[in-house]
Amino acid sequence: MKIISVVGARPNFMKIAPFIRAIKQHNQTCVNNEKSYIEHLLVHTGQHYDVRMSESFFQALNIPNPDVNLEIGSGSHATQVANTMIEFEKVLLKERPDWIVVVGDVNATLACSVTAKKLNMKVCHIEAGLRSGDMTMPEEINRLVTDRLSDLLLTPDKLSNENLRKEGVAEEKIKFVGNIMIDTLEANRIEASELEIMNIIQANLLDTDSAQAFIPLQEDEGISMPGEGSAKNRFAVLTMHRPSNVDTKEILEPILDFLTGEVAADMPIVWPIHPRAKKMLQKFGLWEKATECNNLILLHPIGYHEMLRLNMSATIMLTDSGGLQEECCVLGTPCLTLRWNTERPVTLKEHGGASVLVGNNINRIREEYQTALKTGRIPQRPELWDGNTAVRCVKAIVDYPN
Repeated sequence: MKIISVVGARPNFMKIAPFIRAIKQHNQTCVNNEKSYIEHLLVHTGQHYDVRMSESFFQALNIPNPDVNLEIGSGSHATQVANTMIEFEKVLLKERPDWIVVVGDVNATLACSVTAKKLNMKVCHIEAGLRSGDMTMPEEINRLVTDRLSDLLLTPDKLSNENLRKEGVAEEKIKFVGNIMIDTLEANRIEASELEIMNIIQANLLDTDSAQAFIPLQEDEGISMPGEGSAKNRFAVLTMHRPSNVDTKEILEPILDFLTGEVAADMPIVWPIHPRAKKMLQKFGLWEKATECNNLILLHPIGYHEMLRLNMSATIMLTDSGGLQEECCVLGTPCLTLRWNTERPVTLKEHGGASVLVGNNINRIREEYQTALKTGRIPQRPELWDGNTAVRCVKAIVDYPN
């Protein structure tokens, strides 16, 4: 059996790493059975192509170098999808795989699933069935189209199963396997825990000259800064990149004001800043406001282990990232999701998770921020978020009827 799996952007890398490991484990058990042996090829479309957003993740998660790199690069959604389809078709015609496996909801997921089905090839979607209900999100379009075309839909939770059933997907196509992101978390938890938070900060500061402003502390002493009055063991982590939060000054500026004026008065904020957010802060004349706040620690985009280590000890997470919502759920980190909707409702408090939807309404953010500080950590583990999802994914593909 020949499988081509596809990655395109940073959110995919954490999902494909355990899948590749599970294929290797499977092959070790069927050395003398050619029928069950899996020949695997990894295709990277190159949607995220720079070292910090892509290459470093391959190294940190021990993902083998891609067998094929399409080197699509940046561009509009239409440009990325069109160029990916053109180049990926060449790969499929040459390799003639039995399965194409796509993960998540990036442009590569959509483009490669469409291209495969045009050639009458079987498609498996890992992380199927997630729905936000927000058709203004490009990712929602990618999810809907990919799931409609896929032959095998591997879901992370039972809410996703119900979404697919409501859309008329045949029951035999749906397999509940759990959350493959948690496989990566569990496989890297010990390694991440050994990192020192101050080392992460000093190694990734945007302005290395400001490293002297921090007091290097022992690992169990948290982060502290001179003259800021920060309490021990308290710091917030922020990630923000979605257009709905950063592309409009009328939205971005009040968020920044809340962060610098209120959260930073309580504790340091560690912000590994996405290139898009940095670009928009500079465009709107807000960059100096961010850099002049001593308790706002601006970092380059950081690696998986570094972010996991911060999440493990953070007092609170403020994010518009779906993956971090999931990690906060398992780690118990109180999470303010800077979105009005989520395709991962299982991570929300009403479903037993750690996350609250706050959108970009400052009053709502302030209210839930204060509540979260009083709540503290409450780890939750949804069904089958056990670190063995990738094994179930491989089994579902192998067992699929011809």
